[in-house]
Amino acid sequence: MQIELRRGTALQPGTFSAVVAPEKLMVSAINSNVDLQRFLFLYIGGNYSRILSGINRQSKNFDVRRAFTAHQLLTMLREAGHTVVFIEHDPSLFDGAMNMIEPLEGALKEVARESLVILYAPVADRTFSALARRADRFIELIPVEPDGLPRRTSRIMRQSGIHQTGQRTLEVS
Repeated sequence: MQIELRRGTALQPGTFSAVVAPEKLMVSAINSNVDLQRFLFLYIGGNYSRILSGINRQSKNFDVRRAFTAHQLLTMLREAGHTVVFIEHDPSLFDGAMNMIEPLEGALKEVARESLVILYAPVADRTFSALARRADRFIELIPVEPDGLPRRTSRIMRQSGIHQTGQRTLEVS
């Protein structure tokens, strides 16, 4: 059992993967894998979910739990006995609880010994990066335009030296 995020990029059982990807891509990866219905799947969300409403939850093996604090998230991870454990990162769980990062890192790694653990966020932040330190894989997928080039905003283009008409060569000093 594996979850293919994009051609050539698959998540395997027995690993802890930290994934930064667009919401649509993650929903599509979960929904397009019909094998997931055969396995116990645990979705853990926080105070707000960006993707849960888009996930096909017809399987009887799909469990949803909400963690409202970092302590609740730790408890849920310790009790997890699922084949796939998907955590949608919510930075608000760590307000005033930064001391929970280290125990959660260990719990994510421990659960990954027997499950596929996915820590997901559409955009990495400080707490996501801290939790992902012990991940087996850190995957960041960026949206691609139909022409095959990464999507960039004009602000990012100005900061990186890319102009609408082309790319400037960076000089080595």
